[in-house]
Amino acid sequence: MLKNKIVLITGASAGIGAATARQFSKAGAKVILCARRKERLETMASEFNTPTYLLPLDIQNREQVQKAIESLPEDWKKIDILVNNAGMARGVDKLHEGDIDGWEEMIDTNIKGLLYMSRMVIPLMVKNNSGHIINVGSIAGHEVYPGGNIYCATKHAVNALTKGMRMDLLGSNLRVSTVDPGLVETEFSKVRFKGDKERAKTVYQGYQPLAGDDIADAIVWIASRPEHVQIAEVIIFPTAQASAMLTHKE
Repeated sequence: MLKNKIVLITGASAGIGAATARQFSKAGAKVILCARRKERLETMASEFNTPTYLLPLDIQNREQVQKAIESLPEDWKKIDILVNNAGMARGVDKLHEGDIDGWEEMIDTNIKGLLYMSRMVIPLMVKNNSGHIINVGSIAGHEVYPGGNIYCATKHAVNALTKGMRMDLLGSNLRVSTVDPGLVETEFSKVRFKGDKERAKTVYQGYQPLAGDDIADAIVWIASRPEHVQIAEVIIFPTAQASAMLTHKE
């Protein structure tokens, strides 16, 4: 089902993105790895048994995204699956005390980066009358929690954009899906707390959080459904989580 499909994954150098890339490669897909950290992408590519193509870029930069997609070799432009995975959070400040630079990073990555990549890739899919866009959202796109103001707003935007894409592409053979995780142990909290590893660890203590592979499983499953089946939305929690802020810790 996925053999020789071309899959472009943003934020592919770590966490959910890296796990997703590995699982697609194991399924026989050709993988375009997109992230800022070129060395990590090169290491990953050396471990894969299927063809890979590296796009070391910052999705916040519209010119970089445009140039990268336009310069893809023709065979790699036939993208079958786009996984808009790249995303990040900064801080848990109250809005009126927030770090505006952090706001800009979240908006530029979570919303504008997704838009830049989608704007370049979806027309290629429309031209081929085939494709699947899978956006990685968050439970924060369904609920707002204290300290999550701007991050939650960006993930609500991803939710709205996913629904808008599905409407805009109705009548084509393209599918649009979203996977919205709860607590997943990745570099997410370390980034949110600006490298404070000890503080980041406390987020995942006292219960078993999700791992990147748990979300990758869902993404690959969604992508492997028959062409007439469109999984619109999947929300995934660890068993110890019931809502954005409600977890059971031992």
